[in-house]
Amino acid sequence: MDLIRNLRKKKCKKIDLLEPKQQKADPEKLVEGDILSRNLSINVKCLKSVYTDCPDVIFRDFLLGEITAAVVIYLEGLANIEEIDHSVLQPLMRPGDLEQAVTPDMLKQKLTVSKVNPLNTLAEIIEQVSIGNPVILIDGQIQAVSVGLAKWEKRAVEEPIAESVVRGPRDGFTETLGVNISLLRRKLKSPDLKWKKTTLGKYSQTQIVYMYMKGIADDTLVEEVHNRLNRIDIDGILESGYIEEFLEDDPYSPFPQMISTERPDSAAAHLLEGRVVILTDGTPFALIGPVTFYSLLQSPEDYYQRFMIGTLIRWLRYSFLLIALLLPSSYVAILTFHQEMIPTTLLLSVAESREKVPFPALIEALLMEITFEALREAGIRLPKQVGSAVSIVGALVIGDAAVSAGLVSAPMVMVVAITGIASFAIPRYNASIAIRVLRFPMIFFAGTLGLLGIMLGILLIIVHLCTLRSFGVPYLSPMAPLEGAEVKDVLLRAPWWSIRKRPHLTGNYNKYRQSKGQKPSPADGND
Repeated sequence: MDLIRNLRKKKCKKIDLLEPKQQKADPEKLVEGDILSRNLSINVKCLKSVYTDCPDVIFRDFLLGEITAAVVIYLEGLANIEEIDHSVLQPLMRPGDLEQAVTPDMLKQKLTVSKVNPLNTLAEIIEQVSIGNPVILIDGQIQAVSVGLAKWEKRAVEEPIAESVVRGPRDGFTETLGVNISLLRRKLKSPDLKWKKTTLGKYSQTQIVYMYMKGIADDTLVEEVHNRLNRIDIDGILESGYIEEFLEDDPYSPFPQMISTERPDSAAAHLLEGRVVILTDGTPFALIGPVTFYSLLQSPEDYYQRFMIGTLIRWLRYSFLLIALLLPSSYVAILTFHQEMIPTTLLLSVAESREKVPFPALIEALLMEITFEALREAGIRLPKQVGSAVSIVGALVIGDAAVSAGLVSAPMVMVVAITGIASFAIPRYNASIAIRVLRFPMIFFAGTLGLLGIMLGILLIIVHLCTLRSFGVPYLSPMAPLEGAEVKDVLLRAPWWSIRKRPHLTGNYNKYRQSKGQKPSPADGND
């Protein structure tokens, strides 16, 4: 509709777009100013008024069989010009082949291109030209034809940088929507993999695709995703993060309510669990929903290693989560209010190291945490060749200088360093950021109320998590509410032959993912 409004502003509605009989029969279409005219010059004039000051939009006039006037419109840099010359202009301009009135159906038979679609409105023409497909307008026809010859520079499929694994696939999503869909099709070859497309952004006209497994994903979940996407009204979508903020159940929560991933195997695994995957043109990050708190702490590699190793790594990850959230605040609380909890020898050592420090433990912890976060952010923003070196050298130099100058104590430097390492073990970057944000109020609680403040902060976090939803799914599911059969994939990484049921997300769902009785036994190996 925004394209139509632009046409109105350029007074295209005053152009005689229809024949007189059509205007009397359907005056509302004339007001819309959107229907093509049989007069080629009128259509071209209206489109050129839309593409004023757009020299990269090419209007190429030619004759169909040296008889009928036609125009091919394409966007230079997004269309395959060589194929336009070879597969469009060359066969259509050949003399004697098209001596009668040419229709879009005849063009489909004549063009040596597999994807040829009829267009009825000016808005459809503008949409096709914008995504790189050439459009053919024919004099005397009220239909145009788009040809699937879009071609633009795109990045090759590479290994995801942010989600590297020791064992697992090495392919990752790219910025091209068609490539991303094909990567998922390669993982899930079933025709039950369905996808629907929509366009968001008044000016960006970004193509959005949401995918699901028919028969596994609940229909109400798919409908809810569709409704939330359709209610978005914004001028431009440049990355999937724009969409994520519109789809969340609680926008003020620090915890992410959707997973962003670059890995097709991770997206395919979530599709098989009944979730919905949202792909955005122009970004390699796919959105997955609904999610739970525990799914944010699971890595794809957990399911590629043997289940005992996966269980051990998962428990280590839970421990690192608690360390990243509670270690600085616990240190501040014990050092400020509960010195009796520290062994005497250790207490004397800590007191000696803090003898020259002029700040209380609360201020000392905040200074070190802020400095560490600044170094981490600087390491991300700097060029890759020097970013890691600057962050590591900066941490060593600043930490040693701060201890030597008596601004902070050596134990505090160790606590902050261990906390930073623990936060790196959280597999999802957005979940890691949430823990880093919550670490600061926990330090404030600890510095003012001691261990009582820490317990108060933990209770507030748990209460918030219990009330949080992701597309209506409880955030702490399957632990709260308790789903006994699904706990084996939360506290443990059960072997594949024992994970018979899918997670119960919303409404009706396809419960079983495999048949029972597949547990291997020593007797099987002797047969």
